[in-house]
Amino acid sequence: MAALEAYAPLIPEIILVIGALALLIYGVYRPDNDREAAGVTWLALAVMVVAGYAVVEAGPSSRLFEGAFVDDGFARFVKLMILAGAGGALLLCFDEMRDLRAFKFELPILLLLATAGMFVMASAGDLMSLYLGLELQSLALYVVAAIRRDDAKSSEAGLKYFVLGALSSGMLLYGASLLYGFAGTTSFAGIAAAAAGAGAGQNLLLVFGLVFLIVGIAFKVSAVPFHMWTPDVYEGAPTPITAFLAAAPKVAAMALFVRVVTTAMPGVKPQWQQIVVFLAIASMVVGALGAIGQTNIKRLMAYSSIANMGYALVPLAAGSPDGVQGVLIYMAIYIVMTLGAFACILSMRRESGPVEDISELAGLSRNNLGMAFALAMFMFSLAGIPPLAGFFAKWFAFLAAINAGLYWLAVIGVVASVIGAYYYLRVVKIMFFDEAAAPFLGIRAKEGLVMVVSLLLVLGFVAPFIASPVVEAADVAARSLK
Repeated sequence: MAALEAYAPLIPEIILVIGALALLIYGVYRPDNDREAAGVTWLALAVMVVAGYAVVEAGPSSRLFEGAFVDDGFARFVKLMILAGAGGALLLCFDEMRDLRAFKFELPILLLLATAGMFVMASAGDLMSLYLGLELQSLALYVVAAIRRDDAKSSEAGLKYFVLGALSSGMLLYGASLLYGFAGTTSFAGIAAAAAGAGAGQNLLLVFGLVFLIVGIAFKVSAVPFHMWTPDVYEGAPTPITAFLAAAPKVAAMALFVRVVTTAMPGVKPQWQQIVVFLAIASMVVGALGAIGQTNIKRLMAYSSIANMGYALVPLAAGSPDGVQGVLIYMAIYIVMTLGAFACILSMRRESGPVEDISELAGLSRNNLGMAFALAMFMFSLAGIPPLAGFFAKWFAFLAAINAGLYWLAVIGVVASVIGAYYYLRVVKIMFFDEAAAPFLGIRAKEGLVMVVSLLLVLGFVAPFIASPVVEAADVAARSLK
């Protein structure tokens, strides 16, 4: 019994994996139809709820496998965000995947396994567990991106994601091997101890290993210049899968980024800080400029995601607990905005099928004022307009940079936000001021639920009873990171 209790921190991951395997066995022996796929999806959501309860009820912080698995406040906060993003995206799958005739029972199982991989990423304390979690997540996502095997765009999206993902994994592994050669250990604590030595910052094994490791992680967060897969995969994958890709994996990868640089590389902060600053600036600028000419709303959201990852990297560049808190707050708000926006995108459909062209939103306020209002609020929030949640996300991000003396980085972020506001406001202008196009079909229940909950959180973040718990929890999580 004592031996089992020692593995208690792994209970959320065990729940997800055993739940996925049990649903796989259940699904194999059931008829292959939409009804059974819906049943498996509901059960997968239930597994996520149970895993979330296990995360909340976990005991004191602990480490397993000689520090390879870390269960601390930071990991728990991130895991709850991952579950929120994964659960919201899974809820969006029901109707749309049924309409596309791609609603297979394997879909929620693959998303459960991807979520388990993300949990391992959030708790990684070793290069081995880092890679294990990253690949468990990635292999499942390669499949779901191409789950519509009869659709050329979906197959292309899956292939591009796989090829570029394999390239980034190779670079990450190469970086990990160099770091192992430098430190003689794969544990973050051991690498940190070796990197704290005199002259470590000039050691080529450490510097090149750090660069290649960050390149591999930067691909997962779609930071520039490793963003090339994002617009094509977002456009080609089914929209609920795009919502999943835009939310949960980004949180897990950003958490991994934070843990690697703050726990494994504190002794070489000047070296990794330069890389993070470059990634942040490039992502903010390219994301803001690249979205301006987009006509497909999913591609616009792809560039928006790239820019948002740049803003999330701004507080990380500060390299302080306040910076980590800024990253966590930003990612929590980003999930809400993203899921709400994709719920609106899924509601863009007519009798002929889904509509993705931004121009088709013309005059939406006269056909469906509720949806137009919700999408406008999400666009305003993504642009960082007060008093919506997106404003506070950028406030905490830029404040951390200013407190660290990175004034020019905060200024560039503000300028990029102003440029980015153009394409968000353009969507609002089309909905409220252009001549009305043909109306869309009604909003379906599950999409409406995600839309309404997201809207309430985006509008209500100004309220202390919503903002204070998030800010305080993020602060506790950031200070638990060691």
